[in-house]
Amino acid sequence: MLDAVPPFRAKAGAQDDERVIKLAVLAVGGQGGGVLADWITDVAERNGYVAQSTSVAGVAQRTGATIYYIEMARDTGRLPVFALSPSQGDVDILIAAELMEAGRAIIRGFVTPERTTLIASSHRIAAVSEKIEPGDGRASSPKVHATAEAASKRFIAFDMEKIAADNGSMISASLLGALAGSGALPFNRESYERSIGAGGRGVKASLAAFGAAYDRARGTAAPAAKPAETVIVGSALGAGRVSGPQDLLQGWQALAARVDLMPVAVRDMALRGLKKVVDYQDIAYGRDYLDRVDKAVALDSADHAHALSIAAAKHLANALCYDDMIRVADLKTRSTRDRRVRKEVGVKDGSILQVTEYFHPRIEEFCGTLPVGLGSYIESRPKLAAFLDRRINHGRRIRTDSFAGFAALWFIGGLRRWRRSLLRHRVEMTHLDRWYALALGHVPVDYALSVEILNCRRLIKGYSDTHVRAQSKFDRVLSALPMLKGRSDAADWIRRLREAALKDEKGDMLDGALKTVATLGPTPATRSP
Repeated sequence: MLDAVPPFRAKAGAQDDERVIKLAVLAVGGQGGGVLADWITDVAERNGYVAQSTSVAGVAQRTGATIYYIEMARDTGRLPVFALSPSQGDVDILIAAELMEAGRAIIRGFVTPERTTLIASSHRIAAVSEKIEPGDGRASSPKVHATAEAASKRFIAFDMEKIAADNGSMISASLLGALAGSGALPFNRESYERSIGAGGRGVKASLAAFGAAYDRARGTAAPAAKPAETVIVGSALGAGRVSGPQDLLQGWQALAARVDLMPVAVRDMALRGLKKVVDYQDIAYGRDYLDRVDKAVALDSADHAHALSIAAAKHLANALCYDDMIRVADLKTRSTRDRRVRKEVGVKDGSILQVTEYFHPRIEEFCGTLPVGLGSYIESRPKLAAFLDRRINHGRRIRTDSFAGFAALWFIGGLRRWRRSLLRHRVEMTHLDRWYALALGHVPVDYALSVEILNCRRLIKGYSDTHVRAQSKFDRVLSALPMLKGRSDAADWIRRLREAALKDEKGDMLDGALKTVATLGPTPATRSP
């Protein structure tokens, strides 16, 4: 009879053999939170504990993690009373499968400085709220780290996702290794390993990830050697040794030598931009990029920490590498993308992966891939453009795992050798030159304003309709320049307008900010160069 063995609930000051250990795991779909909870429960039972595992499902992938809650107590012959979900201030160990989940656990009160050991993977998965913001919506990782240090009794954090991936396993295995290495539970390493081995699937990889994370948590792991990166001209570029055809290699070395002649503060950004531009097009395109950066360097000085040149190096590279049908097709047919997709999906060697690409081209994208004369001819005739748009503007599904589908995209991607002669390129370069001349023209009068005009290029991004909306915001922000003429705080206002445009997809905040600017009058003082 249950009444013969009265239940108990451990209270403060309870003996170790009566204490209930409370552990919560926060994870989203695909991270193996259920497997981790099963492993922890099995470890406890192997060591003479009774344990209970429950789960409270989240809403969706990134709007709510599932909470796996485990309570365990030493089996003394008395039946414990376990709770079904964690309570604020009543969790001994909290495991978060991603950094921001640790932050959410702190907000919810599950982590306390007198009691909780907090174990979290330091990698990031962007939440929905971070993705939908037009600008940089990422929450501050250093702020979460600092808060976690202060809010917990002990904080253990490192990239457990990378450890799992390097060993061909799931993050659940490295999270378990971090738990074991922390010593927060009174169980030895062998108990954990036996629980993993009892699973029967992916045991070798899981044990490898477990061991690596265990050593890292205990501080006994050797520091990882930084691999040497190779730069391949015309492919994905890194920093370090360069290899490729001799003529391309010589061209790249000449461009790299030009970067070395720039001020030290500018070199890093200029080299990054150069790599991006050459990868996007070719060596000659990289030469054009550096020619434009040199114009900013010539007007700049160390007195301003070369802010103008750094902004020019960054935003010119992004402007030159605009997204078009050619770029999209090129990226989708690269071998690196196939390897990435296979890794993310978890396709085993010898298995067949079917990939379907989705396209919805408009007449504007079609005309953009035509020679300047032909594309302009179609766009200048609305009836002809509408006739073609009815036949072009609809969704398409292209199977790039088939020869025909891959060949079609490969052909479109190969058009990049003729990109400079196409209509879209002329349109983009006309817009770029106008923006760049506007920014550099303000340097003698207001250096800070010139930098902010360059930074406004951040507003332009995306492809198709997204690009059109972004360019509209860009134009609306810079439309305030005549209203700010003569004001000493013109740069600050352009920055505020840009931030308003980035925070609101619909543009309501930007509209309000522009109305405020319209009410301002000129100030007599101007910012000195």
